[in-house]
Amino acid sequence: MTLPKVAIVGYPNVGKSTLVNRLSGTREAVVHEQAGVTRDRKEVECEWNGRRFLLVDTGGVDLAEDDDLARAVQEQSRRAIEEAQLAVLVVDARAGLRPGDAELADILRRAPIPVLVAANKVDDARAIPEAAEFYALGLGDPVAVSATQGLGSGDLLDRITAELAEAPEPEEDDAVRLALIGRPNVGKSSLLNAIVGEERVIVSEVAGTTRDAIDTRITFEGRELVLVDTAGLRRRTKVAGTVDYYAQLRSEAAAQRADVAIVVCDASEGVTSEDFRIAELAMKAGCATIIALNKWDIQDTDLDDDRARVNQKLRQRPPVLTVSAKTRRGVARLLRNAIALADRRQERIPTSELNRFLGDLQALRDPPTVRGKRLKLYYMTQYQTRPPRFAIHCSDRGRVTRDWAFFLENRLRQRYGLEGVPLIIDFKDKS
Repeated sequence: MTLPKVAIVGYPNVGKSTLVNRLSGTREAVVHEQAGVTRDRKEVECEWNGRRFLLVDTGGVDLAEDDDLARAVQEQSRRAIEEAQLAVLVVDARAGLRPGDAELADILRRAPIPVLVAANKVDDARAIPEAAEFYALGLGDPVAVSATQGLGSGDLLDRITAELAEAPEPEEDDAVRLALIGRPNVGKSSLLNAIVGEERVIVSEVAGTTRDAIDTRITFEGRELVLVDTAGLRRRTKVAGTVDYYAQLRSEAAAQRADVAIVVCDASEGVTSEDFRIAELAMKAGCATIIALNKWDIQDTDLDDDRARVNQKLRQRPPVLTVSAKTRRGVARLLRNAIALADRRQERIPTSELNRFLGDLQALRDPPTVRGKRLKLYYMTQYQTRPPRFAIHCSDRGRVTRDWAFFLENRLRQRYGLEGVPLIIDFKDKS
């Protein structure tokens, strides 16, 4: 059973994302003094008095704007309202009642769900009477709140839970989390929409359109998946001090929460040095990785050359697959490979099998000799999953050379199909 959804909607720069963070007790939503930061709808889990629900943060809606991006933001807000069990219209109490608020209220009055009005930016209890102006919206008693100070947030949460129907406690989530990461404008959002089969996130030719890590839950061939679209990753020094810096932090955090990171690259450019840097970031986060060459319908690069460079540059040796978000070619194969990688990331190899592997390895290539003494390997075991972690007990780990350790790791990947899966191998002395 999924959690009930509460759509947080309103005019631009009224403090919706700040309010979502206040109510949920998180910093999930990107907040910046610049207007129009939020564009896609982002779901953040919230709990109040034992009741759990999802707050759906949306972009600011100004119906007077009619450019492509503004229309896309309006469509995302409309879908959030359609999927929600309750809507909260956030207004700016300091600015007073504006025509944009009245236009949104008119839309919400016709929605088949209850609506609450949150008069935000009431940072002083003496300013609470200012909220009374919003009775004119015809949506009932407005709740005076301060997203920055916390004033009235408990009252708003009480009103929200009173309006929501009791929902059964959701079962333990065993969904596979797939994060779509990559440079700006390589087609991550287009690929997510191609997988989902609808315009779940806003797609634009303007680089940097996505600014949040957006979760989308789907079922594919009987498996529950959570797809995470992320903002384009740049070097931190290039985005320091801008709103893109906070979006980048959330993209990096999304990789840390994922089982598999799908590193989306532009096939017309091949795998670039920046793509390698992003793949290394995913590897350090402990998730499995796949290289997805998007825009394959317009590519003119050599796939074999890309695969050879990936195997040479990336220690994890992730699989390289081609895909086209435009034609959806290769999408199903990409998902099947990602699910298989997630499964291998949490598998445990029996100790007896690992010891047979260790014996075969030593028969193929002797352990190194350092200062006249040969390294002796006693046994090998796996003691952790997600990512897999192994311990090899030996005579003296100081005799383990870098070259031989890489040889062992590569053979381990080949034998058990662990290409793309991060491995941790600990050498432990006999003592």
